[in-house]
Amino acid sequence: MAYKSTRGTVKDFPGFKANEDAEALRKAMKGLGTDEETIFKLLTSRSNAQRQETAAAFKTLFGRDLVDDLKSELTGKFEKLIVGMMTPASLYDAHELRNAIKGAGTCENVLTEILASRSTDEVNRIKQVYKKEYECELEDSITGDTSGYFQRMLVVLVQANRDPDSKVNDSIVEKDAQDLFKAGEMKWGTDEEKFITILGTRSIAHLRKVFDKYMTISGYQIEESIDRETSGHLEKLLLAIVKCVRSVPGYFAETLYNAIKGAGTDDCTLIRVMVSRSEIDLLDIRHEFRKHFGKSLHQAIKGDTSGDYRNTLLLLCAGDDE
Repeated sequence: MAYKSTRGTVKDFPGFKANEDAEALRKAMKGLGTDEETIFKLLTSRSNAQRQETAAAFKTLFGRDLVDDLKSELTGKFEKLIVGMMTPASLYDAHELRNAIKGAGTCENVLTEILASRSTDEVNRIKQVYKKEYECELEDSITGDTSGYFQRMLVVLVQANRDPDSKVNDSIVEKDAQDLFKAGEMKWGTDEEKFITILGTRSIAHLRKVFDKYMTISGYQIEESIDRETSGHLEKLLLAIVKCVRSVPGYFAETLYNAIKGAGTDDCTLIRVMVSRSEIDLLDIRHEFRKHFGKSLHQAIKGDTSGDYRNTLLLLCAGDDE
């Protein structure tokens, strides 16, 4: 989405010194036992770029790989969270997509979440990193492992050719809304292709106007029509795109709520969203979470996690909105 923000909870640490951080981390992991608290307090108070500098200093000073050391000292969800925080953003997304595609069974939710929510610039960077890392195109990996209209919608998103936000043509707004209405509500069977083209290529500002016009024409929110007219992975993807067009933080607040609510926690999603949004819009996500779900994100995480894992997540959350 065309969404630039510095509404993150994690910022550059003023007075940062990579060598000092590297030494503190080495000390925390050296000898018997690990000082987990030093590790998570230090890393959550540094930006991703600063963590990369610390990793470089760590190698220079000790001839050791910081991430490998962290992996060998930490375990479980806490390890996964810390390693995620140590990974540059585009590489982190590339890893998550790769694991979603190449793991046992495709994890469509991960493909949906990442590709529906990232800006065109972000998608282009992910594609470059993915190719360098795995020596194949992201698009080919996706088409090899998905099918039908779900696959086609993903392929359109991977092209990252969405119109820039300056482009809103009112006469096309009207036509797009009519086309979506005709493609869904007015005919037997749904013309998925119209949904794919319009939702995948029009600018965010344009689509917001289309959704308003759609409501005027049909009397329904576009989400209601998608819900009725489509199903399965395609439905979830189209809804994710619509939600991200309306509000990226709103989409992630709902994603976090679904990851936490009910029996058992979807820790993979909780980790991925907290890590990947911590420097972008986590403050806005917190605001949306409180507004829509009647409690703060801080309280939701606190009630559903434990130990060093919980403490690290709460430091990333960086405040309680109760």
